Parts: sequence; C-alpha cells; structure tokens
Amino acid sequence: MVTSPNRRSFIKSTALAGTAIVLPAIQYSRVHGANSRLGIASIGTGGKGWSDLNGVAASPEVQVIGLCNIDSSANHLGRAAEKYSAARQYDDWRKLLDESNDIQGVLVSTPDFMHAPISLAAMHLGKHVFCQKPLTHSVHEARQMKLAASKYKAVTQMCNQIQSHSAYRTTVHMVHAGMIGKVKEVHSWQGGKPSWPRHLPRPNGNDPVPANVRWDLWQGVAPDRPYKIGMYHPFNWRGWQAYGTGQLGDFGCHILDPVFKSLKLGSPTTFKAEAPTLFPESWTDQATVQYEFPGTEYTLGPTLPVTWYDAVGALPPREKLDDIPTSYKLPSAGSVLVGEEGSLVIPHVAMPKIFPEEKFAAKELPVIEGVDHYTQWADACRGVGETTSHFDYAGPLTETVLLGTIGIRFPGQELAWNAKALKITNNAKAQEWVTKPYRKGWEPTWI
Repeated sequence: MVTSPNRRSFIKSTALAGTAIVLPAIQYSRVHGANSRLGIASIGTGGKGWSDLNGVAASPEVQVIGLCNIDSSANHLGRAAEKYSAARQYDDWRKLLDESNDIQGVLVSTPDFMHAPISLAAMHLGKHVFCQKPLTHSVHEARQMKLAASKYKAVTQMCNQIQSHSAYRTTVHMVHAGMIGKVKEVHSWQGGKPSWPRHLPRPNGNDPVPANVRWDLWQGVAPDRPYKIGMYHPFNWRGWQAYGTGQLGDFGCHILDPVFKSLKLGSPTTFKAEAPTLFPESWTDQATVQYEFPGTEYTLGPTLPVTWYDAVGALPPREKLDDIPTSYKLPSAGSVLVGEEGSLVIPHVAMPKIFPEEKFAAKELPVIEGVDHYTQWADACRGVGETTSHFDYAGPLTETVLLGTIGIRFPGQELAWNAKALKITNNAKAQEWVTKPYRKGWEPTWI
C-alpha cells in the first residue's frame, strides 16, 4: 500500500501539478451514531448525481455539507449549490476530502473511471461511501473496493437502486421459495439503443474548454486528451473505453443483479464473448457474453450457464425458453431464469412473470415491498439497519460484468478466470486488461 507523510501533502494545491494520490491507513469507527445527523458530501452533482444527492438527502437525518463538480454550470454544480446553499462548494474532490473532518459519508456519482480513485481515497479517510454503478472501471479496482470497505469498516452501497424495487425483491423471494425449482440456465439482455457514441474512431482536433469546466480535473486518472464539445463531458463518455464501460458496464449491474441476488452467485470460472472487432478507443454496440458459474443451492448441477445479449433489439433465442409461449412479448431488457418447474421472466424494471401460466394460475404469487435504496445507506451509516448492495456484494457483481468487457476485446476466445488469484489463467494479453495504467500523479491508493 502507498503511504504518505501526511494527509495535507496528498491534496494540497501542488497535487494539481502531479503529486500522487496517497493517504495514510487510519482505522475509524464503523458507524456515525443513530442520534446524530449524518454529514455528507456529493462528488458529481450533475446527471445521476443530482438524483443520488436528493435521494440520500431526503432523509431528515442527513445534512449536506459539501458539493463538488468540475462543471459550475446550472445543471451541474449550480442547481445543487442553490438547493443546498449552506454546503461548501468545490471543483476538486481532493480539496473536499482534505477539508472533510465534519463529513462522515461521501456520494461518488462521477463517470465510471473516477469511481474507484475517489471512493478508495474516501474510505482511507474513514468515510462511508455510496457509489454509482458500475462500481469501478476495472476488475482490479472492484476487488480493491471490496477489500477497502472491509479493512476500513466503511458502510457502503452501490447505486444499482432497482435492487430495492419491489420487482427485484419479489424475484429474489420467488426463487428462494423454490417456485420454479432449481435453475438450469439464465438469459439476460439489453436490447435498447445506446444514446452515446459507439463503434467510432476518436475525433481529431480540439475545441476551447468552456470557462465553467475544469477539464484537467474531469480527466483525472485517465490519459490526457483534448477537449471536444459534447464528445465526452457531460454524458457521451459512456461510449469511450478510457472513461466508460459500454452497454454491458452501463446495464449489467442492474440487469444481472436479481440473477446474482436470487441465485447467490459468486465468480464465474470461464467466460467467452462474441462481438465485432473494437475500434481502439470506443465500445461496440453489440455483443454476446457466455459465463459459466459454479452451481449454488438454487441451481441444478455443478455449473450454471449465464448468457448476456447486447444489441439493438437483442433477445434470447426463443427455443431456449420452452415454458414461455411465443405469443408472450419479451421485455426489451431483462432476464429469464429457466428452472425445473417453470421459467421466471424478470423485466427491467417491472414485476416478474412466471410460466407456464396455467401451472401457477391457482397460486397466490407474492409481492415483496420495496425499500429506499438511498436512505437505507444513510440509516446504515448511523447504525440503523444494513445495506443490501454493500461492496462485499457489489464488488464481485461488478467484477463479473467487467470480465465480460474484457471478453469483448477477445471475441471467440474462452477465457478461464481464477477469482482468488485475480487472474485470467489462459491468456496473458487478456490478463493485462484486469487492471489499467493511470495518469502520472493520479495513481490511486491500493490496499
């Protein structure tokens, strides 16, 4: 682990000139206290960060103390600062953490590539963390997030908030109750059209950086790249490998979540993708990834195949879904669990549907109430209840999703995964993508 002589040297202004991101290892208490308000800071207040902030701040036991965004415009830092006017404002998250003695919890709602660097730094300082999905940008980062949460006893939650919706909670209950018997195979898909660039070369040239944008701070750990209007910030970063994780990374932690939760899956042993050759810097708009997992108490046989389909209009082959009549229109995104006694369709996002319908017509199907994913974290930080997408769970889920993005880089090749060693054992080139390089001066602090 990297250490530093003091925390001030980590985040002081010279960090902008290239000082490495380093923090001392300090133990902090597990929870803030049920009788005290939870002081939070939000890093990334535009887009999904706006709803994350408002979701957590809806708790009357939360006080918003810090706001950080590299963009000071109205839809980013501006409206957050207007609504939470008593909060301190920052454009550099390192400065915020340097002045965070009165902050107990940190929301990280930045683009994917900055999730781990910020979250790890916060946990090293004893902060609890609520982080957007996918949890990280690389498999190695996901493992580090899990380890850090355990070491520093942080209360954590990944924002795959649909997990807390009645639909997904009902799905988990139905599987655990054995309604479809042991599960034989799983098909999951996202058939929507991405709204961000994909399968494109990187544009040439550069544009003037707007006065409201701190472009160097936005790039953070990523390789230095010229600013282009609308190409990366504020949203289209999702389609670029340096910043986002493509369609699988964007939706996998949602759609595969009820699969993982209901079947209690761990890490896959092999995975194989079919996809067109990637452009050097952007993601594809279509891929199929086949995973094989060790069986669990809810699956049939020693292994479980899980297949992900990703393309405009993608659906699993109907011949794989014997229990589901062709007259039933599958949702545009979701999963099917094929069990011994029937099949369960899990739409994204709607209540599950069980087939064959005539077999279950006389049964009263359960409905499990939803919970608030945001205030659940705030309460747990105060010692009230527990989170359900803590990093001990969200880390392995994210690892699996991001292994699929590695497979997309090596189409047609079955890759063997040793989760304990964090290693792809049969392809050295693929193994290189388990981690990634970082811009000099921005290297994260590892466990």
